[in-house]
Amino acid sequence: MGTALVPLGHHQAHKRAWRRLVQTARLCCGVPDYDNYVRHVLEKHPDREPMDYKTFFRERQEARFGGKGGFRCC
Repeated sequence: MGTALVPLGHHQAHKRAWRRLVQTARLCCGVPDYDNYVRHVLEKHPDREPMDYKTFFRERQEARFGGKGGFRCC
């Protein structure tokens, strides 16, 4: 095996698997996936302008933790 290169098909499969693993880890930790959001808006809602990252992150945090009143426990 030594210096043999990984076939391109395997490289692409590993790259795709790594992206999914990172995305899953981010979602488990509560970090929203901005790239997927932008892709979705551009493909499905071409008449809308995607939010910038800061606005997107704030909106996702408010949706997850309950608005501007701070964090809530239940």
